[in-house]
Amino acid sequence: MRRSTQRLFIQLAAISAVALLVLLAHTTIQLSSVWLDARPQFHLTHRLSRAVNDRVTRLFDFCAALVALVLLSPVLLVVALLVRLKLGSPVLFRQERPGLHGQPFTMIKFRTMTDARDTDGQLLPDAARLTPFGQFLRRTSLDELPELLNVLKGEMSLVGPRPLCVRYLDRYTPDQARRHEVRPGITGWAQVHGRNGIGWAEKFALDVWYVDHRSLALNLKILVLTVWTVLRRDGISQDGHATMPEFTGNA
Repeated sequence: MRRSTQRLFIQLAAISAVALLVLLAHTTIQLSSVWLDARPQFHLTHRLSRAVNDRVTRLFDFCAALVALVLLSPVLLVVALLVRLKLGSPVLFRQERPGLHGQPFTMIKFRTMTDARDTDGQLLPDAARLTPFGQFLRRTSLDELPELLNVLKGEMSLVGPRPLCVRYLDRYTPDQARRHEVRPGITGWAQVHGRNGIGWAEKFALDVWYVDHRSLALNLKILVLTVWTVLRRDGISQDGHATMPEFTGNA
């Protein structure tokens, strides 16, 4: 037990050190904008600082996800058992989603829907297959916890645009496609500004804003706001849909 506690303290200390490094990188950008008159020099320093920020954010994500998995392991076990009892097997939902630069990866979540089918053997709409227990998992965002494994593997970040369906890739405008310039996140700027209660155009605009303004300080703010959003149960879904209607393009 003592060794386990020591490991957790070491991991938390590593996260604190990472946060300090990112703050220093952020300060570099601010000093450059004040002291450097040559615009090319500013842009070079900004790009270097953004690269440092992205690398340090990745390190922070890894450490934080590792600690979260350890601390939340009892919760993960209980939810897994309840999913198995109430929804059957498989416990985990796996689906290919586009990640950084649109490269596909397998996202994992706790299962929230049944496999109910119509008389022709086709799956019923998501809203018809979503059970009350599944709704509870989504309201509390407990279904998202397995995505911490995606974060550990470097496929996702704690904060970023939510990973959507692969079939949406060719429906984005060039500006909307910029949401894939960063890793997708478990939560994001759009998630704390309406979640699934806003339209696609607004969601994508918020995603692109995050891409242009991302920093560890912003990520920490989003993580805190996410807790508040989950507690308030805001924007879980739109009427008549499990989450949102299909994105058909031209949003």
